[in-house]
Amino acid sequence: MKRAQSRERACPYWLAGTLDNPLRRWLHKPEKILDGLVREGQTVLDLGCGPGYFSVGMARMVGEEGRVIAVDLQAGMLELVRRKAERAGLLQRIQLHQCAPDRIGIGEKVDFALAFWMVHEVPDPDSFLNEVRTLLKPEGRFLLVEPDLHVAKIDFQKTLDRACAVGMKPVKELKVSISRSMLFQG
Repeated sequence: MKRAQSRERACPYWLAGTLDNPLRRWLHKPEKILDGLVREGQTVLDLGCGPGYFSVGMARMVGEEGRVIAVDLQAGMLELVRRKAERAGLLQRIQLHQCAPDRIGIGEKVDFALAFWMVHEVPDPDSFLNEVRTLLKPEGRFLLVEPDLHVAKIDFQKTLDRACAVGMKPVKELKVSISRSMLFQG
């Protein structure tokens, strides 16, 4: 039952096209949003990666020595990432990981983690944010971005409070179109 409820909360696989389209490419350029946060040689985590819009962008940014761990609940989304990365010639830089509904489930530390428009879909945000914190290297950073048309300011503040309660330290708000955001230090 818990798995079915989690899948119902997540953006369904068949709507993947809405997550990667010309308007989105104009509004949310990964290289612009993540400039200075993702660097060559890093290991980065794309949480709730969907069809890989940010995964492929980050794979370009980390270079040949870096790696992106693309995490999603749905195998169909990960297959889209695989195809997109293969077409871009970046598949060797991306590790695909299907998470469980209640656990990310990777065992290595990362330099940077991104949760773009997905935390509002997580059934247990406290556990999720705590797990993200444990995955960050000592100087690791976490960028949390939520859609401002879907997540009210008060609800976003509650998520920020939860992140602080598990030990993350807010660094600064970033300007991201039609979104609310906060960069954290792990």
